[in-house]
Amino acid sequence: MIYAGLVSVTFRQLKPEDIIELAVEAGMDGIEWGGDVHVPHGDVGTAERVKKMTEQAGLRIAAYGSYFRFTETPGFDEALASAKALGAPLIRVWAGNLGSEEADQSWRDYVARKSWDIAEQAAETGIAVAYEYHGKTLTDTPESAEALLRSANHPNLHSYWQPLPDHAAEERLPSLRDVRPWLSHLHVYHWLGRDRRPLEEGRGPWLSYLREASKAPGQRFASLEFVKDDDPAQFLQDAAVLKEMLAAVHGGEHLSE
Repeated sequence: MIYAGLVSVTFRQLKPEDIIELAVEAGMDGIEWGGDVHVPHGDVGTAERVKKMTEQAGLRIAAYGSYFRFTETPGFDEALASAKALGAPLIRVWAGNLGSEEADQSWRDYVARKSWDIAEQAAETGIAVAYEYHGKTLTDTPESAEALLRSANHPNLHSYWQPLPDHAAEERLPSLRDVRPWLSHLHVYHWLGRDRRPLEEGRGPWLSYLREASKAPGQRFASLEFVKDDDPAQFLQDAAVLKEMLAAVHGGEHLSE
């Protein structure tokens, strides 16, 4: 089952209360809360407050979107503390701060070892860990992402997926297939080059991506991000398109059932 969500950093300019209201209006199932603005690393009080507001609105906590990059700051202990207070089932981390072409083997080995460590640490609290699938990190190509996941080799370690703008259109679906054994959540947006476009224009490719993701076992969120012009009205339109696509993928069944 794939649920419809919103990545809170889509609207960094809005307060958590406003993001929750917007998600409810759009009929979303949950929110991935970001660790830079809305639920800062280590700020347990804010995490507890946002958790309460989210759940009172009838929404799920999809994940905690941390900015941990295997460098000194922010640290993983702070991210884990916030995720626990938030009630997040998963922490998103970044696979370092070097792209696969820049990274040498010692850096790859270090990130793999530390990935095992944090996955083990998070497992003790019942929280999963997943890499952001992103440029200028070790998940900037499907080959590098798969190599890192296999090298770290921890059952509590997973990977997000999103259509990277540096990948040719014909490469994107195969890249999703490559990470499907480790797949956690999806970040949903439609770009032409670096130009943000309405999701409706990407309906065809995204139906293919969602159908592919639906073959992976378990539950996950497809969460909207990078809305054109950071416009709440555009988000509401994109949310309607996302829900229509998910209904088609699930054979018409209601997502909240």
